[in-house]
Amino acid sequence: MKVITLKCTTLEDAWFQAIAAVVEYGREFKIDHGSYAGQKRKELDYITIHIVCPGVRPIVPTIPPHYGLPNPTDMRYVEEDYFPYVMEDIKKPGEYYTYGQYLKPQRERIIQRYKKIFKETGGYRSNQEHMLVGDYKDHLDMADPPCLRSIDTRIQDGRLHFFIYFRSWDLWAGFPSNLAALQLMKEYMANEIGVDDGEMIVASKGLHIYDYAFKLAEIRLGKSK
Repeated sequence: MKVITLKCTTLEDAWFQAIAAVVEYGREFKIDHGSYAGQKRKELDYITIHIVCPGVRPIVPTIPPHYGLPNPTDMRYVEEDYFPYVMEDIKKPGEYYTYGQYLKPQRERIIQRYKKIFKETGGYRSNQEHMLVGDYKDHLDMADPPCLRSIDTRIQDGRLHFFIYFRSWDLWAGFPSNLAALQLMKEYMANEIGVDDGEMIVASKGLHIYDYAFKLAEIRLGKSK
């Protein structure tokens, strides 16, 4: 396997560098099983991305107008549609789950635990404040179990950091909306705890672009018109 490691400044920089990595190193194949069966995609074997300043605005990518491409997402969608999906336990018709149903109870417990740890010890160091998404039953009962699987946390040097893992991850449209919403959640948690916002380290064994985005990625990288 080829393991890719990127160090990026912002969420926008992470998206761009990840696209370059998928175009250069992604394996192209036909999807035989799961979501989008029958289509093609380019996928990395494994990638880790260290994002040093994920809170720097804008937290969604903006493609320069001269490329003639629509932005992959926007803040209206992130704030009005996707952020509630990761924050609240509210399922819309046709949804089997939301990330919020898994994250909300764990998130609020973690906030209280960090406050308790600080009150008792004067520090936040803990390796237990970890949020899981889904359980083993998802693979028995769902055709498409959650892609986001875990968010680990650490407070270090007075800042809240996230360590995020996706089992499968759509890079073109999913990645920017996912991370923008999770960044907003991280800022919410940091504010509730009383610490500063920190960094992100994200990983996936299935970061990919679908065939509709092959040409879009080449254009964005300046490799095609």
